[in-house]
Amino acid sequence: MKANAIRWLRAEYATKTDARKDLGVRTIISDSSFYDSLKLMSLFVRQAGYEGLLVNLDEMVNLYKLNSTQARTSNYEQILRILNDCLQGGAEYLGFLLGGTPEFLLDPRKGLYSYEALQSRLAENTFAQRAGVIDYSSPALHLASLTPEELFILLRNLRHVFAAGDQEKYLVPDEALEAFLIHCSKKIGDAYFRTPRNTIKSFVDMLAVLEQNAQMSWSDLIEKVNIQEEKVSDMPELESTSDDGLTNFTI
Repeated sequence: MKANAIRWLRAEYATKTDARKDLGVRTIISDSSFYDSLKLMSLFVRQAGYEGLLVNLDEMVNLYKLNSTQARTSNYEQILRILNDCLQGGAEYLGFLLGGTPEFLLDPRKGLYSYEALQSRLAENTFAQRAGVIDYSSPALHLASLTPEELFILLRNLRHVFAAGDQEKYLVPDEALEAFLIHCSKKIGDAYFRTPRNTIKSFVDMLAVLEQNAQMSWSDLIEKVNIQEEKVSDMPELESTSDDGLTNFTI
């Protein structure tokens, strides 16, 4: 019974018949009721002793890449509903963090700004914009790109984690970090710190090779690193996967 209840809460029942057979309930959590189930879950975790429920939805650019206008609109309507509830107090003990690319937010043809009601609610504070400051109470925050100095610190931390916190086991010196960043800059320009995913992956891959091949030199490996610029346009186009146009999420 406990396993079935958890299965229901995780929206893993495909049919109402199976849920009724196992639990005696007449409904299941579907795409259309997913948000309502989160509101119910927030009250549940509150009763369990927590302050509330924080929902993180990353890679929202996947909605931007949907081919169907109807599918994008259906998903954007759900985002509008969530935003309205959060701004107007309709969602108790429930918060959302949505992460996406600038195109996902700003594109007037396919992004959130293509939906007029969302654009008006997510528009920047013009006073803060003109003053060159950030309004942290705004529902949409534009994250700045990493600076080269910050990326250097990130690589140092990655090296430290890779060595399990033991400085004696560092596979490369600081000199190698600088050489690696210079190599990335020559290959893909400023993109190496604006979209650093591929830069970070290549660095960790290099550390893995050095760890397994002690006879190899980092200076020889760096020149062989083939790094590509990460572009939103490289992502595949997506199709809607449900009858109501909403994109299915697997928990």
